[in-house]
Amino acid sequence: MTTENLTFSDLALSPAVLSAVTKVGYEVPSPIQAAAIPALLEGKDIVGLAQTGTGKTAAFALPMLSQVDVTKSHTQILVLAPTRELAIQVAEAFQRYASEMPGFHVLPIYGGQDMRGQLRQLKRGAQVVVGTPGRVMDHLRRGSLDLSKLTNLVLDEADEMLRMGFIDDVSWILEHTPATRQTALFSATMPKEIRRVATTYLRNPEEIRIANESKTGANIEQVYWMVSGTNKLDALTRILEVEPFDAIIMFVRTKTATVELAEKLEARGYSAAAINGDMNQQLRERTIERLKNKKLDILIATDVAARGIDVERVSHVINYDIPYDSEAYVHRIGRTGRAGRSGKAILFVAPREKRLLYAIEKATSQRIEAMKLPSGDTITAARVDQFFQSITEVLESEQDMSFFDDLLGNYCREKEVEPEQLAMAMAYLLQKDRPLQVKLADIKPDPIREKRERSGSDRGERGERRSRAPEQGMKRFRIEVGRTHGARPGDIVGAIANEAGLQSRQIGQIKLFDSFSTLDLPEDMAATMAQKIASIHVRGQVLSLSEDRGPARKGGGGGSFKPKGKKKKFASK
Repeated sequence: MTTENLTFSDLALSPAVLSAVTKVGYEVPSPIQAAAIPALLEGKDIVGLAQTGTGKTAAFALPMLSQVDVTKSHTQILVLAPTRELAIQVAEAFQRYASEMPGFHVLPIYGGQDMRGQLRQLKRGAQVVVGTPGRVMDHLRRGSLDLSKLTNLVLDEADEMLRMGFIDDVSWILEHTPATRQTALFSATMPKEIRRVATTYLRNPEEIRIANESKTGANIEQVYWMVSGTNKLDALTRILEVEPFDAIIMFVRTKTATVELAEKLEARGYSAAAINGDMNQQLRERTIERLKNKKLDILIATDVAARGIDVERVSHVINYDIPYDSEAYVHRIGRTGRAGRSGKAILFVAPREKRLLYAIEKATSQRIEAMKLPSGDTITAARVDQFFQSITEVLESEQDMSFFDDLLGNYCREKEVEPEQLAMAMAYLLQKDRPLQVKLADIKPDPIREKRERSGSDRGERGERRSRAPEQGMKRFRIEVGRTHGARPGDIVGAIANEAGLQSRQIGQIKLFDSFSTLDLPEDMAATMAQKIASIHVRGQVLSLSEDRGPARKGGGGGSFKPKGKKKKFASK
């Protein structure tokens, strides 16, 4: 059987895991899943070379869960992740895939989280622990995390852990795990340090390479909306009100969602229909034919059901659910902008899914711009335009309207009203069920856009840095990592929160420059905390925290931070 025709039921997963996969709505495995799951079920170590967003989490979680013994509470699977965000995301995926396994527990552990809560939960027991290297090391040193009976270990995004300076910590952790464990290492690239880890700690690993073919058409405009402050369906209907579309293919993750969303859009007056893997071929073809013949305007589909669809009039693709696989995104938006025509792709991104957005941008080498949700005034203008257009079409038609001329003329004479007054009353009656004037609440700002604006240009015409003063109780520091190193504000926040134990809400404004950055931290920060931050690596650079002295310093070294009550300056070694 070729991988093209492979389904999850062909992969020898346990009945409970397969049931959860079906419940989630997955239909066919991605390339990395099709290759990795059989190898892991056979007990092999693997090295998976694939970009973020290719379905790697399911590739290791599904086979490992199929072998978990839920009658025993000791830690059987350990996943190491570079950031707290990824640790949480992976833990949530394990919980979702284990929904049909009573007695299963997964625990994410990372810096910045209450240690006492983690200690209590570890004492109760968890079959799967997902953690950042620093916090896993803390628990191993305390003796609160017992890995003596570990059967599976996963190194997720190993190259990212290398860039953040965790590779020695990873090696230390591996030394404290049983030699009999099964190990899976996943990385987008294979630098020599990661190759060394694989050679040293994995046993005859099977190497799985997934080619990256993620390229999008230049004639497709791509935008995203950050799901915040407004219900997704309400946001979708706002967008549909103002987007001049011919036909739309809208993608969701599950078969159930195709039907639910189609019904909700039809209830709002749109000509919509679902297409999914449960439909027979005849019904599927009939639905696509309706889209071609303009008897249907919106098609809600899953990835599998949309295969082979080529309809010229599709002007828009809307990713109502962001795909986990960046190549799936490319295939989705390829349904528009065909044969040289222009198209538009709109992507909905939930706050927890921003990593997937970054992965898509990285894989496609194309930035996706943030879009503003249409305001009430914008929707009002669109409805008024449609209203005027309808009136114009009637007036320009050859329809006999003499009856209405007599009817309304008699009314004006009998009631002694002006034609303009009558027109206002008629317009009000026509739009009463769908008012032309729309008033909507303001939308909350987009946190991703704010972060990107933070990392944008921070210099004036004369090279002077522009940023607001630190908030009360905060102090501005300099760190030796910047844009030329590939750093992003999220990298800095994640590294400090994970490795120094400082909560992300305690980290203030971050400004990226070419060779360094500034960030605001608590003014009364302890010297030990500052020393921890100074030694952290981000994108392979030691932060070397020092007090910021402003633009006059012109990028040259500067005063190291002197903690209160201390005269000695600190720096990383």
